[in-house]
Parts: sequence; C-alpha cells; structure tokens
Amino acid sequence: MTEPVLQVRDLTTHFTTERGVVRAVGGVSFDVQAGETLALVGESGSGKSVTAMSLMRIVRPPGRVVSGEVIYRGRDLLKLSDREMREVRGAGISMIFQDPMSSLNPVMRVREQLVEAMLAHGKFTGAQARSRALELMERVGIPDPDARLTDYPHAFSGGMRQRVMIAMALANEPDVIVADEPTTALDVTIQAQILELLAELNRDLGTAIVLITHNLGVVARSCQRVAVMYGGRIVEQAPVDELFGQPRHPYTRALLAATPHLATSRQLPLLPIEGRPPNLIAPIPGCAFAPRCDAAEDRCHAEQPPFFHQEDHGRQWACWVSGADGVLPPPPPAAPAMDPVVEHDAQEPLLSVHGLVKRFPVKRRTGSVRRRTVQVSAVDGIDFSIAPGETLGLVGESGCGKSTLAKALLGIHPATSGAIRFDGRDVGVLRGGDLRWYRGQTQLVFQDPMSSLNPRLTVADAVGEPLLIHGLARGAEAKRRVAELLELVGLDPQVASRYPHEFSGGQRQRIVIARALAVSPRLLVCDEAVAALDVSLQAQIVNLLQDLQRRLGLAYLFIGHDLATVRHISHRIMVMYLGHIVESGPSEEITARPQHPYTASLLSAVPEPDPARERARERIVLTGDVPSPISPPPACRFHTRCPIGPKADPERTVCATERPLLTEVAPGRYAACHFPGELSGSGLGATQASVLAPSGETS
Repeated sequence: MTEPVLQVRDLTTHFTTERGVVRAVGGVSFDVQAGETLALVGESGSGKSVTAMSLMRIVRPPGRVVSGEVIYRGRDLLKLSDREMREVRGAGISMIFQDPMSSLNPVMRVREQLVEAMLAHGKFTGAQARSRALELMERVGIPDPDARLTDYPHAFSGGMRQRVMIAMALANEPDVIVADEPTTALDVTIQAQILELLAELNRDLGTAIVLITHNLGVVARSCQRVAVMYGGRIVEQAPVDELFGQPRHPYTRALLAATPHLATSRQLPLLPIEGRPPNLIAPIPGCAFAPRCDAAEDRCHAEQPPFFHQEDHGRQWACWVSGADGVLPPPPPAAPAMDPVVEHDAQEPLLSVHGLVKRFPVKRRTGSVRRRTVQVSAVDGIDFSIAPGETLGLVGESGCGKSTLAKALLGIHPATSGAIRFDGRDVGVLRGGDLRWYRGQTQLVFQDPMSSLNPRLTVADAVGEPLLIHGLARGAEAKRRVAELLELVGLDPQVASRYPHEFSGGQRQRIVIARALAVSPRLLVCDEAVAALDVSLQAQIVNLLQDLQRRLGLAYLFIGHDLATVRHISHRIMVMYLGHIVESGPSEEITARPQHPYTASLLSAVPEPDPARERARERIVLTGDVPSPISPPPACRFHTRCPIGPKADPERTVCATERPLLTEVAPGRYAACHFPGELSGSGLGATQASVLAPSGETS
C-alpha cells in the first residue's frame, strides 16, 4: 500500500451552545488513498458533514475543532495558519457542496468564477485560466461550453450547476475532493451522470474522493470503501463488498434493511430503525446505538465498545455483540406486510382523468424589444384512473410535469381542458359547498414539511386548523380529534403543545400527514413526500402510509423520482416525460420488464444497494437535460435522448416524424413507443426479474 493522500486521526469537533456542548464529532479516524472513493454514510445528525467541514477547517463559531490530526502531504492541516490553509483549500483539497446555487455567486458569470478560483492560487496565468475554464466545462460534460461560460448560474439546471461546481473543484488539480451529498437533490438520471463523472476522476486523474451520502445505492455503485458514522463516531469501516455482504455492526445492518430494493417483493416490509439518534449534548454511557439496537446486551448499555480489527481485510468495527469474530446474531423475523389486493378493473374508479391539459402563458422575446406570449403545455392530454384503496405511482425527471399534474387535480392550478371525475362526479362543474366537499376528499402531502407548517402554530393548532375551516369540530371535540390523529400517525398526543422546530424531519412529516387526514379524505396526493428524508425515516413514512391505507382504505397518488421507493409502495406506476405519460402498468412488471426506453433509462440510473448486482447491471446513462416544454421536440418527445432512437439508428426516422400513442402492448401494460420492449432486459434483468415472496416461493 502506498502512503495515503489524506489521513484523519482522532478528529473531535464540538459546538458550544446555551443548552450545553454538542459533541458533533468524537474521535473520527480514516485514510484515503489516491484514486480511491471513501464513503461516509449515516443518518442526519451522525456527524458526516461536520467531519467534512472540520478537515477543511470551515467550521464556524460556536463550533471548533477540539483535537485530532488531518495529515495532507506530511503537514497537519489543523496546525497551519489561516493563510497557509487558504493555499491548501481549493488547490490541494477542494469541496463540492450539496446545494450548488448557494455556493455559486449569482451576480458573476461562470467564466469569471472559474478563472477567479484558478488565479487565487497562482497556478495559472490569466490566459491559461481562461483557456482551462473551457477545458473544464468540456471535461464535466456541459454542452456548448464556450457559450455557457458567459451565462450566470441561474441559467443552468440543477444538474448542470452541480457540474459547474465539480469543474470549480477540479480547477486547481486537487489531490482530494470532498463531496457533501452532491447528488441528493438531483434526479436519478442526472445523479447517474454525476456519479459517472466522479468515477472518471478516480480513473483518469487519480483524484481521491470522500463522498458523504445517506444513499447506500450510491455507495454500492461508486465507492471502494465505506465508513459508517453514528452519534459522531465511525462504528464500522470496511471495503464496500464486505460491508454490504456481511455487516458487523447492528447499525450498518439496520441501514441496509431500511433501504428499498428493485429486486425484492413489495410484500416484504421496509425495516426502519426505531427510536431517535442520540442526544449529542448528553451522551449516554456505553454504545450510543444500544437504545435502538435489536441485539443489545447489558454490557452495551454500560461500556463503550472498543474497535475490533481485521487488518488483512482493512476492516474495523465497534460492537460488543459481534465481538472479535465479527459475527452478528440474526435479526428478529419481521412479519410480512399485508398489502391490500386491489383489482383495478373490477372497481368503479375513485378518480378518473381524461384528456387533462394544463397550459401556462409564457412571454418570449422575439426581437431586441418585442415580446410575445406563448402557451406552454406542462401537462398535455393525460388519461388515468385510481381505484379505492390503490396506490398509483408517478415517476419522471424534474420538469416533466408531475407536480403540475398534482396541482391541477386539486384545483390549485385549474386545468386548461379535460375532465376530472371523483366518485362519479364531474369536478369541473362543482361550486360552493360541492367544491368544498371535493377539497375535503383530496389532500396534498408536500415534500418539505417545515415549509408547509406554520412555525408560529403549535402542533395542536396546525392539525386542528382543517377541522375549524371545514366546520368539523370545535373546542373539546377538536382537541380530542387532534389527539386521535396524532396517535393514528404514531405520535404521542402529549406533543400537541410543541412547535414544528422541536421535531425531527420524520416526525414533522407525520404531523403533515395527520393534518391531511383531519378532514377524512379518500385520496392523498403525496408529492415527493419522502424524497428529503434519511433512509430510516423514509422507511418509517412509507410503512406508515401503507398501514394507513390498510386501516382507512385510502387511495394515493405517490409522486417521486426514486423508482425503488415508488415501486415498493405502489400497485401501479405511470412514467411521465415532458407532459406525456409514456408507460404505465403494474409496478413489479414495469421495473422487471420496461417497455419504453425512458423507463429502462430511469431504472438503470437507480443505484441498487448491492455492489455485485451494480457491477452486473446494464447501464444506460442519458445525456443532456429534459428539453424545454416551451419548444419540445416534435413527434416522440424522448427521441432526442433515446438510446434506441434516431441518434442510435438513423433509419428510425419515424420517431422524429410521428408521435407514438399510448397503446396496450401486453395485458395491463401501456407504452407510447414505436419500438416497445427493446430494452425490456434493462430493468432487473432476466435473472433478477423473479422476486422472492414472503412464503419463500418465487413469484
């Protein structure tokens, strides 16, 4: 083994607050080799981002690095002066932040920002920096780089802004890149592009990468080693194949069990980690994970475990139960989820939509001064239905029209044309009390619970507000109903007097769901309701929604871009692209045998938490972003990016001249493609399409 390019030893960082000292990072140690990607994984609050900021020395007061060493090129970065550290930052070690828009200067053109980053370290002259800026834009795959260098950050999509951030991180040819959740806010297709780009940096330039994430699929696809953090400490560290194949800490095993897979039965429940992460102000004696651990012994609650090592494999773990041999006892068996059987064709639809169109007027400049208004179709002629007690998943990239469709259904953005029928009634003609009835029957669960809860209202007021608005309860009756709703979503009614900021992200999402249930709706529209949550919190909310569906007979329109999660909760899935539905059908069939190339592309972009399967899967990486709905491609709107269309086979001109209709290509399967099924093996694959039912039989 060569000398590591970065060595972190016993790194400890504290934050001094009015409530006490927050021990955010406590004794973290790891090495990173040149050309290697090391993942730091764990729930929110485990200390991953603070570790990254500590080794970059960008922790702001009241935080401070208390002790430890960060060795880079033989120097301890924690002992350098501020001037010396500025020379290292960006030139030797650079950082990619989660939100590129908050990291890029909105009033500077991209070229100026790239050139400034290079000139600050004196590695390049002005002419060299300007030339290299163009090379960097080409390197990270930005189309028409010369023209895009003159743009401001707001003119780029989210994926392209993240590429600009990577270009800036590469500007001074650093040895190490610290990437803090660089793909969390991106679609799976853009995420796949970014991960492929980071892999190229490993291969071609020998750049070492510290990748911070809570997505274990990303780890399986991109990393060579993994360090699992909990309560500010690393509790397990191992090569990626060995960690996924045989975890030696119960927390690692719990994270893997909470992660949805594309190749497992939907009737196997996700297993969330019960309880909450530890209080870092008042740490408990013993192992920090013991209160949530299904294998904990008496010693676990009394004494902190040491690190056990397996030097020849580069493994270490801190667990009394697995001990020196690293063998964990099997977890307790989980009861299979009782997924309600919904015979879609045998029931009268609860919601039916025919020819739904939603257009927005947009002003476009046609000359130096003159502007004209054009109508942009965000949703363009969509048909579907949802049966009582059914979950219909809706997937697609950002900008395809998913949220617009949801708001059109709820009347937030009234439909331009088309028919919406709910329980046999035409929603378009409802007025007054009838319209209020429909709004009570359909409720929306937003992606970000903090932005949809009033910070000045207690939980009791927030959940009880719909009861007052709809005249359903007041006074003591409303208070009793609020307690029932909180209990229904798994919260203690005693928390009703607290405010939203006093809860975790998963608890806030439960509060939002309780508020949506206050008016006894029959249809919930969940718009990316779990996208911003950790894997464990995500599992809790998915299980809660499924439990509520069984108990209350609710129907869901579940919107997301993570096909693994959408597949797990949905009976059927619709795939949307640029305002059109391009495929629909039963969820397990869609993911096993996609009929539309766009669906196959989405599936291949979903990282699976299984390193062996990731290496064996067929990979389709789409290039470019979703075209603008202002000027969509003619005929098939996907043909400009299609892996089997005119770009791949010039003889397939029909894709660019004739729009394919959504037609039944197999029983219950619909696709809008001139060549359906050509990439059907790009889902789970022929050998993985069979899934294991709870009984142990192959289904």
